[in-house]
Amino acid sequence: MSGSIERTGARGRPGRSGRPGRGERVADWADGRLGVNTLAKSQMRKIFPDHWSFMFGEICLYSFLILILTGTYLTLFFEPSMAEVTYDGPYVPLKGLQVSRAFESTLEISLEVRGGLLIRQIHHWSAVVFIAAMFVHMMRVFFTGAFRKPREVNWLFGWTLLMLAIITGLTGYSLPDDMLSGTGVRFAHGAILSIPVVGTYLAFFLFGGEFPGEDIVARFYPIHILLLPGIMLGLVVAHLILVFYHKHTQFAGPGKTEKNVVGAPFLPVYIAKAGGFFFLVFGVLAVMGAVASINPVWAIGPYRPDMVSTGAQPDWYLGFSEGLIRVMPAWEINIWGHTLVLGVFIPFMLFPLIMAAIAVYPFIEAWATGDKREHHIADRPRNVPVRTGLGVAWLTLYFVLLVGGGNDIVATHLHLSINTITWFVRISFFVAPVIAYLVTHRICLGLQRRDRDKALHGRETGTIKRLPHGEYVEIHEPLPQGELYRLTAHEQPQPYEIGPLVDANGVAREVPRSERLRSRLSRAMYGPKAQVPKATPEEYLAIQRGEGDHH
Repeated sequence: MSGSIERTGARGRPGRSGRPGRGERVADWADGRLGVNTLAKSQMRKIFPDHWSFMFGEICLYSFLILILTGTYLTLFFEPSMAEVTYDGPYVPLKGLQVSRAFESTLEISLEVRGGLLIRQIHHWSAVVFIAAMFVHMMRVFFTGAFRKPREVNWLFGWTLLMLAIITGLTGYSLPDDMLSGTGVRFAHGAILSIPVVGTYLAFFLFGGEFPGEDIVARFYPIHILLLPGIMLGLVVAHLILVFYHKHTQFAGPGKTEKNVVGAPFLPVYIAKAGGFFFLVFGVLAVMGAVASINPVWAIGPYRPDMVSTGAQPDWYLGFSEGLIRVMPAWEINIWGHTLVLGVFIPFMLFPLIMAAIAVYPFIEAWATGDKREHHIADRPRNVPVRTGLGVAWLTLYFVLLVGGGNDIVATHLHLSINTITWFVRISFFVAPVIAYLVTHRICLGLQRRDRDKALHGRETGTIKRLPHGEYVEIHEPLPQGELYRLTAHEQPQPYEIGPLVDANGVAREVPRSERLRSRLSRAMYGPKAQVPKATPEEYLAIQRGEGDHH
């Protein structure tokens, strides 16, 4: 019995011997060259916190994967050519019409390829959901402060992904060469022409001559299916690597600190939930593609440069930029024989500038507060009123301009004057974000006061008690320790101070303007008007002993 012991399986056949199986030998070979075993041991049991708001990032990832899968299928049938052909397909209303080959191949995918229309609509809905989920995910990160050190670079990765997704969406819905997409391309062509000095050259280079040219679809096609998705795929991988490396943020709670993560392991719990969620997202998008028509090119018709379809609207994520241009006054100035179309150029430049402000905000906040620590506990939005107010103000501006981008649709559906809507958007552009900021700031302070009162006095029970001297009071129930911790775990930093303006000898000290600005920003974010002092253990114990105000 000097050899290995052979075991018998349940059916009497020889079981596993001492010799490693083929799969184990392959794993050993890979581990010796790639170190996969070491990597798996350190990462497969990584802990992920659980919160409903984290699912938006997963929706982004899954819809992106579905975009790649459906887009690969569509490339097998689409022909990116603007060569004119005579349509002779099954859709009778367009028979005999001169259309581009790109439009004809889109009709073939929709009406002749088995499952083509379903895949095409899933692809389009996936793009809409992808950008919407990314937008909401980014706002979740913003409002909870999950962009703070060490995640500033990952914030920039996410912002770049959002911008690339918007450009990819523009190039994608421009490919069918239908009336809607052609109108959108004409809009982009006019915006490019408004750029001083180089606008004409850029337009000629992009379109291969005068609009609409013959090359725009052929040039958009590789950008849409290769260049932009390749860059985005690399950014997604880098984004996920940094999420793994820095660990996920989590909301405050019992046992949760800046140095640990409380949740479920990546394998098998999280990966099982993620797999199920992927198929759920896929199923929802499949149902949307099957029952909700989007961009029916056969009903819209092929693009003609001398026509504009009624109610032509871009996808919602481009409505912001179109709203800027639609409501801007038609200003023009002539300089040295050249006309500058400020009515288009100014809003065309405002869109990236407003988006850039969101990109650099984490660095502005870090500079204003002087906070260089790592943060792994997410903020409750109410505890940072200034940041929350700025975020709501930005969202308000976005939706106001979305109304401006669809002013003709709003006018026809609500039977309003388009001039009234345009002036409403022009005024709201300046007024609405300010009002939204002030209202949000006040609501946050009110919620902070409620949390303080709740932490000190407990939860209202609805039971009324009469005291011996005749006063009626409501009985409060003390909060559980976990809830009490959640309400009081947040930090309340002190504003940055520049120190005395004069030295010990009474001589005025020179303070740089940057330091004065930093102090003002810090006071605005963490001064007395920005935060309500949270309940302290001393106040809580005093009330429990009956020494403080209680009701």
